[in-house]
Amino acid sequence: MTVGRGHFGQINIGLIALAIGAGVAFLMVETKAASPLIRLGMFKAPVFATGIATSALISTVMMATLVVGPFYLSGALRLNPAILGIVLSAGPMVAALTGVPAGRFVDRFGPDRVSIAGLAVVMMGAGALTLIPLAFGVAGYVLPIMVMTGGYAVFQSANNSSMMMNALPDQRGVMSGMLNLSRNLGLVTGASVMGAVFAYGAGADVVTARPEAIAAGMRTAFAVAFMLVAIALGVTVRRRAATI
Repeated sequence: MTVGRGHFGQINIGLIALAIGAGVAFLMVETKAASPLIRLGMFKAPVFATGIATSALISTVMMATLVVGPFYLSGALRLNPAILGIVLSAGPMVAALTGVPAGRFVDRFGPDRVSIAGLAVVMMGAGALTLIPLAFGVAGYVLPIMVMTGGYAVFQSANNSSMMMNALPDQRGVMSGMLNLSRNLGLVTGASVMGAVFAYGAGADVVTARPEAIAAGMRTAFAVAFMLVAIALGVTVRRRAATI
């Protein structure tokens, strides 16, 4: 996604085709191996397939906060680097403080309900960032980001618990690795795709763009993020309804 430096051409298409081909080859080998690295049959269980997919989607969304945030805070709100760093630390701080309560919520209400609640909170935060005007300043950005990161921490705790609880003892190592893979895949995808969406929404070089253009790019990026979370929420709700 980034090799073309803003232009999508034959090299990009070739790399994507190579990646897809390698993935298909891996799956073919795994189906025939006597001792496969990943037992593909376990993904027939809805809890596993849904958990991996939603983890990747939400990680993609959260990467937007790390890619778009610095451009918005520096280019639109004109914060200096020191203040910008302090502002960006608000989200991770909320996520760290939410960890222990999130675990208790999972124990009390069950992972499915908490996953849905966490996704709903993330969607609320992303939705707010599509509507907040530039005039609201730092608070208009930080408060929705704190809501998003809190919801993300709750969702991850519940989703991880659900998948590990439903995995057989000999599958837990592989499942843990798959969860890490899905998060990393989401982060890499978010860095490239959400960055591209932000640049498209700004309609100009984000380094030299006017504050209004950067704000428009930010709103566009989080509108896409809102839709991705809505998909993840819909899939999770549907899977839970099918298992009740």
